[in-house]
Parts: sequence; structure tokens; C-alpha cells
Amino acid sequence: MGETARQLAVAAADEVVDAELVDDRTTGAGVVVHTGRDRHLSPETVAAIEASVATSTRRAYGADRQAFTDWCEREGRTAVPASAETMAEWVRDLTVTPRPRTNRPAAPSTIERAMSAVSSWHEEQGRPKPNMRGARAVLNAYKDRLAQEKAEAAQARQATAALPPQIRAMLAGVDRATLAGKRNAALVLLGFATAARVSELVALDLASVTEAEHGYDVTLYRKKVRKHTPNPILYGTDPATCPVRALRAYLAALAAAGRTEGPLFVRVDRWDRIAPPLTRGGRTIGDPAGRMTAEAAAEVIERLAVAAGLSGDWSGHSLRRGFATAARAAGHDPLEIARAGGWVDGSRVLARYMDDVDRVKNSPLIGIGL
Repeated sequence: MGETARQLAVAAADEVVDAELVDDRTTGAGVVVHTGRDRHLSPETVAAIEASVATSTRRAYGADRQAFTDWCEREGRTAVPASAETMAEWVRDLTVTPRPRTNRPAAPSTIERAMSAVSSWHEEQGRPKPNMRGARAVLNAYKDRLAQEKAEAAQARQATAALPPQIRAMLAGVDRATLAGKRNAALVLLGFATAARVSELVALDLASVTEAEHGYDVTLYRKKVRKHTPNPILYGTDPATCPVRALRAYLAALAAAGRTEGPLFVRVDRWDRIAPPLTRGGRTIGDPAGRMTAEAAAEVIERLAVAAGLSGDWSGHSLRRGFATAARAAGHDPLEIARAGGWVDGSRVLARYMDDVDRVKNSPLIGIGL
């Protein structure tokens, strides 16, 4: 047995102790060993823990955990608590098994998410996190191989940044005489001005918007940092991309249609009917008040980018990334950008967005005499 395999075996032996089989007692060193009851989480508490995670992440984690459970059953392995060897074997399997939809093995970012899903699953059940040393080594080797092969999956996909020129192009084809057009313009411009995630954007109510001397104040709940942040919406220099003018026009149209309370961004059909009934299989679906889903808001952004002939990977996150990139290019302080967009302190994602600007502006090649 090689040294790495021996280390994995030792780590696995240490973590597979089943807490439910140990009596609650104080050792001679004064260390408390918990009983199974101490390690127990009620279904209600598990549900509360899961609710703290974004819906899209929770859905993806659920699929990852089910896939891991199914694989363990086929391989005759224990899913929870998982050994270090099980985690390493599972990750290796993910790197070589084609997925049905793409006919290619999972991308490294997908495997990273799956590993996180299984690790957090252990925590939610009161178990120690599985040792990921071997699994991480397998994943690193996979990343190296993909990079050497110049595979597309070697680099994590990022949403294309929606910068002001792209936003102008996206909105140029919007019919702002219609309620749907007014809504789409307000959604794009407010999403950019607040650096909102689409889930935060569609969660806004009309009561979250107040008129101010500078334009509007919009209060968003930033789930990642668990704070309500007041965002000042200022007049733009170009009427076509001014978020204040777009929001004012949309609010007036909603009021004219009798909407003065409830969700800010609502479903609108081709006849400008608000909250048209939706059914699936004879069953009514959708928010009764007509609130848009995050998926519907993202689809608006993607559809407008495609209609404008813009290339790239467009998604609901394009507005948020575009805000960070444009603000940094304009010379704004990273701390102020983070506060305005509700990024957590030290966010690696935000740092990556700003690196797009800083790597050129602050390049050590500048001024060295080449």
C-alpha cells in the first residue's frame, strides 16, 4: 500500500466511528463523547437548514445527493457516513462516466458542487465531514488532464458581463410602448443598477421602492449576506438606459392597470394582461399574484441578448457581473462595489470579476520600457 493510500485508510478509520454506538460519558481527559441522541437532527431542523440555501442550489444539491446514493448502492458502499476511499472512487467515476445530456464526463465545477453537496449532507445529519484528500487529488489530476487536452471544460464557464454598450443593444429592440416592454427595460436596468441576483430581483415588492430626490431607493434582501440593503437608484446620462426613467414608466403603467401593491416584477402576456393563468396538466401553477420566477427573469435577459445578436454565455448573472466590471473600470473602490452589490467580505467571485479589469490596468508590464 502506497503512502497516500495508507493515509487515506487511516483517515477513513478515524471518521467512520458511528456516534450512535458510543455511550455519552466524560473521559478521563474531561472530553465529552456524544450519544446518538446528541447527534440527532429532527426532520424539521433538517428542513430549516436546507431552507437557508438558495432554491437553485438546493435543487442541484438534491440531485447530486441522490446520484451519490444511487452510485453507493450499485457499488455496495455506505453513503453516510462516507469513507475517504468511497469519496475518492466516486469522484474518479464522475471524471470518466459520460453524462446522458452531454455524452461527456462532468466538468470540474460540477464535480466540485457535487462534493460540496455530499459534504454538507453529512453536516446536516450530524456526521463529521468525509475526508476529501483523495477525492481532491483525483479532481486535481482530472483538471490537469483537461487543461493538457485543451478541453473546453478545463475552464469554468462564466456569465458574459452585461456592460452599458451591451445593455443599450439589448434594449434597442424593446417596444417600450407595451407593458411587457416597460417591465423588461426596468428589469434589466434595475438589475444592473443594484447588481441583483435574479432571485433577489423578482423577490422585490412595490413597497420596496420609494421615490427620492436622487431618483429611487430600492431595498433588496441579500440572501447570501442575510441583510436588507438600501440601494440608491440614480438618473443615468442616457435616457435610453436611465434606470430611474425606466422604473418610473413601469410603475406608472402598473398603477394604470390597477397594480399598486404586491410583487414589482409580474408575469405579462402578449396582450399585456398581468398575471395570466398558468396551467400544467390541468393544474394551476405559478404565483397567484403573478410574481415572476427567477428563471423567467433570467430568460428575459438571455432572450434580449440573443435578439440583439450578442455573442457569449448570457444568463441572469450577466447583469450582476456587468455591474462589478463596469464599476471597477470606472475606478470605484472594491469595498464600495462589494457593499453596493451585497457580496460577502473577501468574495472570490467578485475578485475574479474585478480581475478582468485590474489585470490590464495594473499589469506589471506598464511603464517598464518595452
